[in-house]
Amino acid sequence: MNDAELARLRPTDGARYLLELDTASEDAARYRAWILTPTASFPYTADLAAAAEPTLTALDAPAPDDLLARLTMFARLLARSAPPWPSRHLRWRGTRT
Repeated sequence: MNDAELARLRPTDGARYLLELDTASEDAARYRAWILTPTASFPYTADLAAAAEPTLTALDAPAPDDLLARLTMFARLLARSAPPWPSRHLRWRGTRT
């Protein structure tokens, strides 16, 4: 995903969570992941397996704990539903008022 594509996905409110499949086998997958907010983006790798907790590795400055917890939840749900491993998983959550 290039910078222009990420810029188009940047929300005006809340956070967008994107996981794109990098490599996969029958029982595990690696995703490139991003948390996008109106003012920042946080890139990660996400190693997923149906029988294990996801391993998320920050590729730059880590996201705040609440945003990272939500990405972890989405990764966990994605791993539970596989295989097959979807090529893309995109979610948005607004800010709480």
